This record gives sequence, C-alpha cells and structure tokens, in this order.
Amino acid sequence: MQVSWQTLQEQVSQCISCPLCAHRTHTVFGEGNPHASLLFVGEGPGADEDRMGRPFVGRAGQLLDKMIQAMGLQREDVYIANVVKCRPPGNRTPLPEETRACLPYLRGQFALIRPKVIVCLGATAARAIISEDIRITRDRGNWVNKKGIWIMPTYHPAALLRDPTKKRETWQDLQEVMKKLEETDVQNAASE
Repeated sequence: MQVSWQTLQEQVSQCISCPLCAHRTHTVFGEGNPHASLLFVGEGPGADEDRMGRPFVGRAGQLLDKMIQAMGLQREDVYIANVVKCRPPGNRTPLPEETRACLPYLRGQFALIRPKVIVCLGATAARAIISEDIRITRDRGNWVNKKGIWIMPTYHPAALLRDPTKKRETWQDLQEVMKKLEETDVQNAASE
C-alpha cells in the first residue's frame, strides 16, 4: 500500500532503524517537484545538509544546481533525494545495513514521484538502486531499465569537485538523460 508524502516524511523524521539517527541534526528527506520526470539520487547528507535539512546545499549541491541548469531545467523542476536520510559521521560512505534501513523510504519516494528517469549520483546510489556489482568508473553512462524506469549512473558532484577532468563524461551522461526524457515525452504523447 502506497503512503502519502506527509506520512512518508513523518516516518523518515522519526526513524530510528539504524545508528545514523543518533548523530543527526535533521533528517534530509528530499525536495523538488513531487511529480518530476527526473529524479536525482545521491549518497547521503553532508554537514550542510544535516544542518539545514535539505539535500545538496553545500559545494556539491551548488555544482548539481549548475548541472541541472545546463540541462535547461531548474532545481524546482526535478526531485533530489539521497539513499540515506541521515548524515553518516564524518561524511563516510553509508554502511550496507544503513542503506538497507533507508531503502524503503527511497522506494516510497519512487512510488510517489513515478519518475521516468533516475540519475544515480555516484557509486553508493547506483549500488543501492541498480546492483551491488556496479562500479561507477566502469558502468557510468550505461542505461539500465528497471520496472519501466530508465536509470543512468554517473559521477557524484563531489567527485567532480575532486577531479574536474570527470566533468566532460558527466556532461555526456546528462545529455543522454535529456535525450531519454525527450523520448519518453514523445512516447507518452503518442500513446495519449
């Protein structure tokens, strides 16, 4: 049974399913257009996100905003979420049990948004959504279709800040995302 946005947000805000809850200032549920065709999913909140309760508001978030704008969209046009909703200590990668504890919330967001395309920002998101066997340097840029949703793994904006040479490949991936969104819009128009 699908829950409402309000119920899902309340469940996340009260969650104590893993040890991450002990360290959080705020849960970071996600934000954006609740009917977006495009969903970006990152790893988990950082310090800025934990403080503000919003996803992607630090340096990586500023870069993500620029990436979205380069696609001809605004942050309000898409939905942005993370695999885990609480900040891992020291911004470490979420542990598998932490990811498993949060996946039902992310799946709930998928069910409510019903995106046409999901962009996995980094290996953690790609492993949680696509397969644990994903290697971002090997598999980025390759489409996966799961349950009718097109999924594109690419580099996390934080990785682009550390290694700007990856920006070109990431832009190629985002161009493919734009093409896929156009294709799905055409297919939907034809079926109406």
